[in-house]
Amino acid sequence: MKLRIFTEPQQGADYRTLRAVALAAEELGFDAFFRSDHYLAMGGSGQPGPTDSWVTLGALAVETTRIRLGTLVTAATFRLPGPLAISVAQVDQMSGGRVELGLGTGWFEGEHTAYGIPFPSFGERFDRFEEQLTIITGLWETAEGETFSFEGMHYQLENSPALPKPAQRPRPPVILGGAGARRTPRLAARYADEYNVPFHTVQDSAAAFGRVREACRAAGRDPGSLTYSVAQTVCCGKDEAEFRRRAAAIGWQPETFREAGIGGTPGQVAAKIAEYAEIGAERVYLQVLDLSDLDHLALIASDVVPQV
Repeated sequence: MKLRIFTEPQQGADYRTLRAVALAAEELGFDAFFRSDHYLAMGGSGQPGPTDSWVTLGALAVETTRIRLGTLVTAATFRLPGPLAISVAQVDQMSGGRVELGLGTGWFEGEHTAYGIPFPSFGERFDRFEEQLTIITGLWETAEGETFSFEGMHYQLENSPALPKPAQRPRPPVILGGAGARRTPRLAARYADEYNVPFHTVQDSAAAFGRVREACRAAGRDPGSLTYSVAQTVCCGKDEAEFRRRAAAIGWQPETFREAGIGGTPGQVAAKIAEYAEIGAERVYLQVLDLSDLDHLALIASDVVPQV
């Protein structure tokens, strides 16, 4: 089981804050530092304002040495697929091959209207998302010296040199997520290196894993060739009083954390993580909401990680 730190900087975090969390996560031995890809806060002021995910990760690529870096998840509505493939490949080179691309359809209409980003219907967003997966992986996997072309409903590429190449070959890992019952499993079976279920119960996550495994078998792919993961909000305290203090600091009820997240003392947090491990999760993305509380990360590293 690998534990990854997952942040939501649109809620209010500048680059300096994200840098501090990423460096602490690396020093404390966590497997990866991930961030969301959003331009608008979901509650609260969102001060000092959003940061761009791939600009952030490009800077962190040269300020870290070991920890893996990625998005959970980049919105396909925000960027054209060709330029996105270039950006991610460049950050992968800058990091020495430590980047992972989480990609999704985009869902938060408010951030699109706030910043002038087109927000098509759900069906069109999913169609664009699938074309982007084909294009991005195709560009990366095209052999050097050859060209890549694509003729889709929404995107067309003609004789692209498919450059630059990422450091990881044939490409950086691609993460797809969500608990959709039909299209998501099919796309995960075709394109994903990792399948992630965010913010669902153990039982619902197990069912989603099962649907992806079945989609893999239907596509002739070994279900074991995917990595399975979950994302959950975390709140840990060395004792009950500290746990309650940390939960209050981010506006959560302690009981809610135990039901809808991963919360409690180190032993309780480790036990909840173990439940996800039992259904096949190999990674847990721990969403930390108070990015100023680096002692929280230190406690998880010292008292939870050895138990999982």
